[in-house]
Amino acid sequence: MILVTGATGHIGNVLVRKLLERGEKVRVLILPGESRAPLQGLNVEAVEGDVLDTASLSQAFKGVRGVFHLAGIISIMPGENTIVHKVNVEGTRNVMQIAKQMRVRKVVYASSIHAIQRVEDGMIDERLPFDSNNPYGEYDRSKAEATLEVQRAAHAGLEAVIVCPTGVIGPYDFRGSMMGDVIRGAAQRKPTLYVDGAYDFVDVRDVVNGMIAAFDKGRRGESYILSGQKISVRYLLETVREITGHHFFQMKIPFDLAKFAAQFTPWYYRQSKATPRFTPYSLEVLQSNCNISHAKATRELGYRPRTLYETIADTVKWFLEMSKSASLVE
Repeated sequence: MILVTGATGHIGNVLVRKLLERGEKVRVLILPGESRAPLQGLNVEAVEGDVLDTASLSQAFKGVRGVFHLAGIISIMPGENTIVHKVNVEGTRNVMQIAKQMRVRKVVYASSIHAIQRVEDGMIDERLPFDSNNPYGEYDRSKAEATLEVQRAAHAGLEAVIVCPTGVIGPYDFRGSMMGDVIRGAAQRKPTLYVDGAYDFVDVRDVVNGMIAAFDKGRRGESYILSGQKISVRYLLETVREITGHHFFQMKIPFDLAKFAAQFTPWYYRQSKATPRFTPYSLEVLQSNCNISHAKATRELGYRPRTLYETIADTVKWFLEMSKSASLVE
């Protein structure tokens, strides 16, 4: 039996699908009241629980030989965030402790490229440390601190491996990630405003393949960057246009103007309770050093990500099929 936390997320639901394809029996940890729509139709054992509740974790871990720990909160808002820190750090600590108590054979932890120390120049790889003092945001700091918890557990004897994906895109994006929404909007020919910049994006299916390879072959306490290809936002939009054959209005917002406007967007998101998309953090990411190497994962895990053209094409197709299905239901 394999346990997956965070199974309803983008990476999580694709991971569950791949594990089922391999013939694994899969148990998923679901928050009480959480929508199970991304897992609809999948033959999984769903148990309610919370990574902050060790009693529910102990129940979920019974009879489990392996754990993929993906549960966490992503935030691009500025300032401290108690719940982000609590879930990401304390939740991960709890998972590691219960895994050790229940003698789980192996744990794979989904960290993030943003947990790694930022460098302005040069190549980003696993030789850089995890930076819990990262000045860019609570999410980055919490993921770094959580990753250090995993490393400590590994040094104490737990068979735990860490993976660090970059910007994840791809099909089965049920909740609508930030870049997923950009691709979907362009595919549906909606007017698109964008800030030009670039980042390393990777196919969610390649991330999942890398995670499973880490489970099979990853070395205890080691971390593996699962990156893809550096592309600009403009290239992404032009690729969607090429794939669909449809033109749509797109306008680039000057970066200085976007930076000025982003000073006020966090207030708007807090007041409206809308999902944050455009903040100083998201702008910083698009302007940051994104020369990221997955050489270690290729060498040790056999990790080989596909071209992003294929990823974007499959993502466009999936979003359009989902939109058509929704229209038929209505």
